[in-house]
Amino acid sequence: MMYDVIIVGGSYAGLSAGLQLARARRHVLVIDAGQRRNRFAATSHGFLSQDGQAPEVIAAQGRSQLMAYPTVTWVQGNAVQALQQPEGFSVRTDHHATFHGKRLILATGVVDDLPDIEGLEERWGKHVFHCPYCHGYELDQGRIGVLATSPLAMHHALMLPDWGTTTLFTNGVFTPDADQQAQLDRRRVSVEHGAVRRIRGERADLELDDGRVFNLDGIFTQSRTRISPLAEQLGCERVDGPTGRYLHTTEMRQASVPGVFAAGDVSLAAGSVALAVAEGVRAGVGAHFSLIDG
Repeated sequence: MMYDVIIVGGSYAGLSAGLQLARARRHVLVIDAGQRRNRFAATSHGFLSQDGQAPEVIAAQGRSQLMAYPTVTWVQGNAVQALQQPEGFSVRTDHHATFHGKRLILATGVVDDLPDIEGLEERWGKHVFHCPYCHGYELDQGRIGVLATSPLAMHHALMLPDWGTTTLFTNGVFTPDADQQAQLDRRRVSVEHGAVRRIRGERADLELDDGRVFNLDGIFTQSRTRISPLAEQLGCERVDGPTGRYLHTTEMRQASVPGVFAAGDVSLAAGSVALAVAEGVRAGVGAHFSLIDG
């Protein structure tokens, strides 16, 4: 069967894109590996009408609503290859099934490569975060650490005093210059320059190499992000973002390869459920317009 659109990724962006196309009565295939980026978080915040809801509940509700449309097909699996064909695109899964579509939407999200610090990975999404808007309020104006992985930690450090008492741990990554230090001083951000040994305790107690321990209610840091190899296979243009490469797209989220669209974190150097849903709308509508235009 030749689908109108194949969507790779069935999380928030992919579901949102699919909904626009299903309501246009287009035949849509969603291929999903079941690896939401926010799967480690207990609650999701900042998405109107769903604030405080569990991420898996939002995703399940979205899937249920999308699958109520008879022109939508769902396949569980990991898309491992995407090729451009004369009449569209083919996508092969890790189960060796191949599907064909006139248009392709990449809603694959990103993979987070975390700082290599003992105790951090198991606290990711629980007591170690990347987005103050998603998780800052719940720290209840408590003690917040910013763990630097690059000079971009300044961005977090200057934001987070609105959510609590903030300490920047430079971890030997960089030293704020005079202007940066003045900005930190204005925001009443403390600075610690020692190397971080580990994160321990029930929440996020940060221990330095000199043995000092800082009892924190939460830590914010920046991962390095990786996008799906499907984009490279297709020859889509990628650009460098603050934490990793992402897909270059037009306003309607068409990639540099005609017929390929992108939605969510894969094409936006920022991540939240609300943004992913909005980007999915753009990509779904963009793909529909392209089908109309032929």
